Amino acid sequence: MFDWITSDRMLFVAGLILAGVQFAAALPWLWAIDPKGFERTTRSGSAMAVVLGGLVLAGAVLASLMGYKGDSSRLQQIGQYGYGAVLNLQLLIDLFLLMPAVLVKVWPKGGAVALAAYREGWRQPMFWLIIAAASCTMWFAVYIPYFTFGEDYKMMKQVGFDLVMLAALVFGVLAASMSISEEIEGRTAVTLMSKPINRRQFLVGKFLGILMACFAMSMILSWNMSFCQRVVREYDPINNNPDPTDIMAKPRDKVVDAMTLQGARVIVPAFQKVVPTQPGKTIAKGCGIWFGDAYANAFGVALGFGQVMILVAIATALATRLPFVINIVICLVIYIMGHLAPVVVHITEIAKNRGDANDFSNLVGFLGQLFDVVLPALEFFNMGPAVIREAPLDLTSFGLYVLTVAGYALLYTAVALIVGLLLFEDRDLA
Repeated sequence: MFDWITSDRMLFVAGLILAGVQFAAALPWLWAIDPKGFERTTRSGSAMAVVLGGLVLAGAVLASLMGYKGDSSRLQQIGQYGYGAVLNLQLLIDLFLLMPAVLVKVWPKGGAVALAAYREGWRQPMFWLIIAAASCTMWFAVYIPYFTFGEDYKMMKQVGFDLVMLAALVFGVLAASMSISEEIEGRTAVTLMSKPINRRQFLVGKFLGILMACFAMSMILSWNMSFCQRVVREYDPINNNPDPTDIMAKPRDKVVDAMTLQGARVIVPAFQKVVPTQPGKTIAKGCGIWFGDAYANAFGVALGFGQVMILVAIATALATRLPFVINIVICLVIYIMGHLAPVVVHITEIAKNRGDANDFSNLVGFLGQLFDVVLPALEFFNMGPAVIREAPLDLTSFGLYVLTVAGYALLYTAVALIVGLLLFEDRDLA
């Protein structure tokens, strides 16, 4: 009898800890919804008693769920798709709130412009329409037969990364082209310049606000992509070979991705140490597997986000002088040629080495080299080679590659913004 009571109490403690973590993650966005009401609640003893009572009730519900669902596989799924997914979403919302707050604190004037552009991005119907379209396409890609002889998962994963990048890219370029051009042509920028905000703060602030909205879109779609990947791996195992980025891959598969594996190896034991009882540890394991997937996907999303950052900076710079339609066309040409130029250079070099070169191929090769030097090398941001490989992906080398490419993206973005500032400096706003 004593052992049963002790076990029951420990199960309640496990539920209380799990509920407390979710509650702590919810505090920032609860404060953002109603700051005054949040402050009144923290100062009111009766209101705090109600909150604590709700927390205890949530812990009891989780304890009852763990006691009722005794199957470890079912508890792991609950921890993964229920608890872990919700916790990840809450942390993302906290990040979305923290980014503009930190920027305003560090850079008050430019941060205020960025905050306005960031909020405007969230309010636009285009923002949610692109998210809905990309999410539906991602789920549609789950059920498409790729006829790849067991490599359907890798194809779907590459499609997912491309959709995340393209959705943020389309929104960022459209938002930058429309917002800045409309404010300049509509003389709204004149009103801003009459306040203590200079052109540099206006342009860079607009860019950062739109870029933060693009980042938020990428994170939301990445969260959705984690669901899609698990559905393919768990419910369509026939058409999928062992996945090199799958935390559940067994050692005999000989191909285990270091990013997902190391992420889960860090997260799972740390969470399991905090949560007592075997059912609680099983839910913590499922939560750790979810965050291991999110950790691995973050590398691919960050790699693709470099393209978004560069092209949004170019669209921002061109919007100071060019109308919306011309800006979109130029950005589309830069995107195509940024991917095509390295291929053209490689093919013309092969033809030259074989002795098949002629005047036309030499001209094409020269133009390819010119575009390759002037335009951004967008092929560096392709996640495909890391997805389709058959050998284990080393975390250290790939992490260094991502950091190197991110540095290149920052450098090119800075150059594009400097050009934009030079173009904007001489623009007559009156």
